Amino acid sequence: MSIFSSQLATKFDALVLKYPAKRSALIPMLLYAQDEIGYLSDAVIDEIADRLSITPLDVRNVASYYSMLRFKPVGKYNVQVCTNISCMLRGAYDLFENLEEKLGIGHKGVTSDGLFSLEEVECIGVCCWAPAIQVNYDFHDDLTNDKVDQVLATYRAKENPAHA
Repeated sequence: MSIFSSQLATKFDALVLKYPAKRSALIPMLLYAQDEIGYLSDAVIDEIADRLSITPLDVRNVASYYSMLRFKPVGKYNVQVCTNISCMLRGAYDLFENLEEKLGIGHKGVTSDGLFSLEEVECIGVCCWAPAIQVNYDFHDDLTNDKVDQVLATYRAKENPAHA
C-alpha cells in the first residue's frame, strides 16, 4: 500500500521507466512527493527507496544536499528570501526583517496558523530583479517592504476571500 495518491504512484511508475537507471528518477520523485505530502517524512523516504531499489540512507544522502527539499513540515505558503549578493546589496536583509516582524517568526519558523513559513536562502536565480522572494513556486521580484506586505496580503486573501 502506497502513502501517495494513486495519481502520484502512477506518475512514479512511469518515471522509473523513463530513465535508463531507476535511480535517476530520485530527484523528480522527491520533489513530487514533497509537493503532495508537504515534506520528506521517514515514510516518504522509505517508499521512494523501495520504489528505486536503493536504501533509505541513499535517498536521505541525496535529499539532504538540496536546500529545496525539506525534512520538516512548512507552512502552506513557504516564503524564501534570497540573501545572495545581488539581493543583499538591494535590501534583502531589510525585507527579511520586515517579514520576521509581520509574520512573527524567524528563519525556518512556521506561523501558529500554519499558513506561512519563512526561510533565508542563498539564491533563487533572479539576480537581475533583486531583491526577490519565492513563495512556493511563485517568484516576486524588485521588492520593497510595501510590495512584500502586498504579497503577503495576496496569499492571505486566497485563504479568506471574504476579507480581501
